[in-house]
Amino acid sequence: MTAVKVECVKGNIAAQQDMDVIVNAANAELLPGSGVAGAIHSAAGPGLAEECGALAPIRPGQAVISSAHNLPNQYVIHCLGPVYGVDEPSDRLLADCFRNALLLADRHGQASIAFPAISTGVFGYPLQDAAVVAMKAVAGTLADLNSVRLVRFVLFSDQDLSVFDKALKLESRLSDR
Repeated sequence: MTAVKVECVKGNIAAQQDMDVIVNAANAELLPGSGVAGAIHSAAGPGLAEECGALAPIRPGQAVISSAHNLPNQYVIHCLGPVYGVDEPSDRLLADCFRNALLLADRHGQASIAFPAISTGVFGYPLQDAAVVAMKAVAGTLADLNSVRLVRFVLFSDQDLSVFDKALKLESRLSDR
């Protein structure tokens, strides 16, 4: 089995020109909003919102795929993360976002996927807990992947990057890759 590289970088999820797929931390209606969804929809142009209308609504943990429109990527995968303290069990629903997005990218034959820190903004998921859930979910999905070879976490701040880097190093199934 070819190894899958997992990395963390600081940056803008809507500016990952070398990635086949980017993941949108979406709302249930897949509408442009603030944060990650706003940045992705703004960069993709109005065609993304138009295409997403037919895919909505989605449930927490669910992932759906669209074309990337004016983005430099092939696809955007939209995931609805859990609202912390409301959508339960929040850890399983958050893990489902990562697992379902990875499997969807893989089914579409894509080699690389970039994730934001899903649910950690207005949805209130504690950053450190979200990072651990994300890394465990990715590690637990690796054996099921055929085409995905690069998983990137794109973090907005130095603090977010530090927290996700630490979680990556602690996840033993990823650190030896």
